[in-house]
Amino acid sequence: MINNKLNKKDQQSKEEKKIHDHEHTQWNRRSFIQALGLAGGGSMLLGGTAISATSPSPLAVALAENENDNILVIIRLEGGNDGLNTIVPIYDYDTYANLRPTIKHQQNDLINLNGDFGIPNYMSELEAVWGDGSMKVVHGVGYPDQNLSHFRSTDIWASTADNYEEPTGWWGRYFEDLYPDYIINPPEIPPAVQIGSIGNLIFKGNNSNYAFSVVNPEQLQNVAENGTLHDVLDIPDCVYGDKLLFMRTTANTTFTYSGVINDAYLAANNSVEYGDGELAEQLAIVARLIKGGLGSKVYMVSLGSFDTHAEQPERHQELLSDLSSTIKNFYDDLKTVGMDDKVLAMTVSEFGRRPYENGSNGTDHGAASPVMLFGPALNGSGFVGNHPDLSTWDEDDNLIPSSDFRDIYNTVLTEWFCLDPSIVSTILLNETYETLDLGLTCGALSTSDFSNANRFAHTAIYQNNQTFIEINLANTSHVTIKLYDMMAREIGTITNEFLFAGRHQFNVRDKIQGRLSYGQYIYRISTGGQYYSKSILIR
Repeated sequence: MINNKLNKKDQQSKEEKKIHDHEHTQWNRRSFIQALGLAGGGSMLLGGTAISATSPSPLAVALAENENDNILVIIRLEGGNDGLNTIVPIYDYDTYANLRPTIKHQQNDLINLNGDFGIPNYMSELEAVWGDGSMKVVHGVGYPDQNLSHFRSTDIWASTADNYEEPTGWWGRYFEDLYPDYIINPPEIPPAVQIGSIGNLIFKGNNSNYAFSVVNPEQLQNVAENGTLHDVLDIPDCVYGDKLLFMRTTANTTFTYSGVINDAYLAANNSVEYGDGELAEQLAIVARLIKGGLGSKVYMVSLGSFDTHAEQPERHQELLSDLSSTIKNFYDDLKTVGMDDKVLAMTVSEFGRRPYENGSNGTDHGAASPVMLFGPALNGSGFVGNHPDLSTWDEDDNLIPSSDFRDIYNTVLTEWFCLDPSIVSTILLNETYETLDLGLTCGALSTSDFSNANRFAHTAIYQNNQTFIEINLANTSHVTIKLYDMMAREIGTITNEFLFAGRHQFNVRDKIQGRLSYGQYIYRISTGGQYYSKSILIR
């Protein structure tokens, strides 16, 4: 069976290359604006505007009360990591070698983690991490009917929705419940920090992106050392200057965030030498921010590209060497201040690679691939789940996943961030997933049932060249909606009245007396002692 399938690979590779090249063109279009360095976290602190204290919803109270000081570092292996050449199945080495006659690892070049699995010798720094009980590997991670598009599969991993296009991410939904008034009244520290992967949905909610995002570590280094990302002083006095100022201030995600990042960075130093690898540069900065007490809950860094269609052995070695040495140095660095047990790191990648090599010393897009987790909090090293059968493939010649990536998310949220399963279910789009034995333990929320928690819904609607604000009330309530411009000036009141439960829609131009120019504004809703805010475009 294997030999018959191998005969098809050259024909498949040519067709896949055409699809692959087209997809990368789409990806580049999507990321163009973000890659200019104009992507901020989405919040806008309105200088000169009195900010009232909000009265949080019961759900937000529960989330805030249950916050611990644990931190998650997500390491995105961008492009689709080849799992079989990362965690090598020694137990079935002959099949593995037959599938990869050119790019296989020689058995005597492997470091055995146990009797069944090994890592290539250039990942030797992880041998010590494994020996310290600080590494777990979840086998065969994926999802049903794997999508082989970089673009779509990345969105699936970020949003958790695999059968429709969900515009929000799993962490974006968490932070949206925690900070419903984020645009006008953001927290004192950035909820998340993201380096690279600017187009990723993971921190995007319906109303905001909740990460302080920079395109590359050089930009974050500039913020950390100087307190700013883009110059907002040397701006021309014209309409173009106004627009440039808006984009740059949005990118800076308020000077408050730049300032606290700068303070945290200057409050600590790296205690180890990280080297000059791509990931090393990023995690060295993250370590300083953590040690300096920034307080952000989630960091995401990127390493790539793992899209190794050709000449894989050299590129894969470079990437995995950087990963291995950086993980070792990162935890050694955190250990110097006793914070290594407060940080959990995990790798994610949009998909794995084919079980067999192609004709270019590489591998094509596949499915199941391991997820690696690191940190002393794992309470021992080991493997989780069953490795996919190397001789059993799906109709696209891919390994069949044995673990769902959302099981890992579920476990991290419940056992690392200590959220009640009913809360986690809402974050994971009202689906229930398994809790894996990763060695993590903690208590759950004191308030145990949020299955009937009412969420106030609000959105901007654009139709027929007009702008509407639509709200959905669970109960009869007094509602005030005000409109602000981007310079923090109140434009007017859209509504200030008692409204019955149900759906209500307001035409912004009709409700505001006076002329509204085309452009960006912010509306803020007050109801039930809670505030909600969102940016809006007036047409």
